[in-house]
Parts: sequence; structure tokens; C-alpha cells
Amino acid sequence: MRLLILTQYYLPEIGAAQARLSALTRALIRRGHQVEVVTAMPNHLLGRTFEGYRRRLYRCDRVDGATVHRTWVYAAAGTGFRRMLNYLSFACSSLLGIARTRRPDAIFVESPPLFLAVPGWIAAKLHRCALIFNVADLWPDAVRELGVLRSGPLLGAAERLEAWTYQRATLVNAVTAGIERDLRVRKGVPADKLRFLPNGIDIEAFTPRARSDALARRLQLDGRPLFLYAGTHGIAQGLHNLIEAAALAPECLVLFLGAGTTKRALLELTRARALSNVRFLDPVPLDDMPEYFSLASASLVPLVRRDTHLGARPSKLFPSLACGVPVIYSGEGEGAAIVADADAGIVVPPEDPTAIAAAMRGIARDPVARERMSRNARALAVERFAWPGIVDRWLASL
Repeated sequence: MRLLILTQYYLPEIGAAQARLSALTRALIRRGHQVEVVTAMPNHLLGRTFEGYRRRLYRCDRVDGATVHRTWVYAAAGTGFRRMLNYLSFACSSLLGIARTRRPDAIFVESPPLFLAVPGWIAAKLHRCALIFNVADLWPDAVRELGVLRSGPLLGAAERLEAWTYQRATLVNAVTAGIERDLRVRKGVPADKLRFLPNGIDIEAFTPRARSDALARRLQLDGRPLFLYAGTHGIAQGLHNLIEAAALAPECLVLFLGAGTTKRALLELTRARALSNVRFLDPVPLDDMPEYFSLASASLVPLVRRDTHLGARPSKLFPSLACGVPVIYSGEGEGAAIVADADAGIVVPPEDPTAIAAAMRGIARDPVARERMSRNARALAVERFAWPGIVDRWLASL
């Protein structure tokens, strides 16, 4: 099969979509399929184009055996008008990258952003090939619930584009069981059009490691049990609750690893609270993440209380599980059930700093329970979330 992946986010950027799609690409190529990627010049989270990619309209690279076509994008972070320009600029410029590709058997469009459905549909029509629309987040539902967009003409137009896309897609992928159910029940997507392609993890790259004393010295850790948040610093995570939890558990160290729109506010809150047990680091390459997990007593995976989050499986769950690190999951729904059913960590209510602090203390004080949850976490990743099995099942469903 010749597959064209159309996505605004890809390596060398760091993020959930980037990790998922690069893993999917590698797995497909190992099975003899041909993959091309059309993506934006890397800029995610920084609000500016990465060094080496600036002032370019088009660039072609080879990444992990795939041909990657990159086109210009108006770089912006956060929300609002500039971010909308960011989405729309790539939706337009992506047509230049698509024009450079060979005729595919199928076009795989990653959403969000939803706008990529339009160039994806145009390309599928021109090439007379299948259009596979991959729904990683129920946009625009999520932005409505988070208050990013309010009811009005813009949100109404997004909802009409969403319905138009589902009607014209050959197949619609869901990343979680909750999204699959919502697509079928609330969005009216026919069951025979739906496919399931969940998040996974490379269980060979992400594996339990001995504690990295060298990294601990480099970070100047002080011996307190470390709890790691690794991921996007955005409004959906409610990360101020982790800072409040750190204030309630001064015997624990909370490390934020990543970047995003709320990071500056989190830094200011930490300074205002004069907390010495909260640290912030910039994003690191995925290959370095297991070393950071080796220092963690548990990882922190929070989500704010929203209906759309009931069907969420945060991608930051899976590296932690594969590295044998228990998860403190502050949320409800599908992600919480994964952790709780496997006894791979502790589940607490969303937006509850007191419960998060209690969970951190419990893991820090009970090494036996932590070791049990660590074994369960690794076993869960191997049995259910290894990429080879996920991709094979998805290919069979096609």
C-alpha cells in the first residue's frame, strides 16, 4: 500500500501526534508499505519555526525511511486569531507538498486541526483514492468545552465542516473507544465506516531502566521522591493543580518537562507560592525520555473535568507504562479505567490537588506497592499497547 499522511505535526517536533504518527510510519515501512508525509515546517509549542527550516516555502527530507514534504506555515502558539492563521496557512500550503507526492492508494489525514480535511479531500478526489480521516480529538467539541471557542458563526462553521468531513471520508479512525462511540452515536458516522487505531508505544525503546545517577546529578536533585509530568503545558491538563499538590506535599519533588501555552503562568504561580519542590525543564527528545522516567517514583497524568475527556487516553500514559513507572491519573473515564483495571497506578478525581498530594505520598512511602504497580504497568504496555500488534490489527480491519 502507498499511504500519504497529511498532518500539521511531525518530527522533529515533540508531542502526542508527532510520536504516534512517526511510530505508525515506521511500523508500516517495516511491513513493506510505502509512506510519504506532508507536514508543516516544525514550529509546534515554540511559536516560531525551528532553526534550519526558516524562510523556506518547501523542503523535502527522509525520516525513518519515509519521504517527508514540509511546507511553509505561519508559526504561532496558544489560542486566538494567530493560531487560527497557523492552521489555515498550512491547510493552504499543504497543497504544494501534496503536489510533490506520488499517487497514493490512500490519504491519511490527522485531526486536529480539522481544516486539513479540505486539502485531504481535494487530493483524494484528484488521485481517486481513499480518504482516511484520523480523529485524535473530537474537535470542535473539545475547544467548545475548554472555552477556546464560544457559540457563534465560527464554531457553527467548524461543526458544519466536521459533519461534511465525516460524510466524505472513506473511513474514519478513532483513537479511543470513547471517540469511536461518540462518532457512531452522537455524530452519526456509520459503524461500517469506523476503524479503531489507538495510541501505542515502542516497547523496545521505552523499557524499564536502572536509575540514572548521572542525570540526577546533572539536574541537582536533592533525594526527594520525584514525580514527573512530561507533556504539553496546556489548558486541558489543569497543571496548576499539580503545583497546588506540590505545596501540600513538600517532601515530594514535582518535575515539569515540556512546553506550552500555560507554562509562563505556571512558573509565575510557583514563584508566587515560593515552592522549592517544583522544577521546570524544556522538552527533550523522545529518545531521552526513558532516562528521565528512571528517576520517577510515578508519572503525573492530569486532565480537567470535561465530558470530552471521558473518552480520552492521554498519550503521556504509554511511555510511563512501558518504562514500568506507575501513573497517578487525575481524571475520569477511559484513561482512568486503563490505569485502575491493571493496578498500574493510582486514580484520583480530576482537579483535586489534595488527592494528588495524597497519592504522591502513598507511593513515596510504600515501595512494595510501587514495585507491584511498576510490574503491572510494564506488563500492560507489552500486552495491549505495543505498536506492532496495534498496526497489524488496524491493517487487517482495512
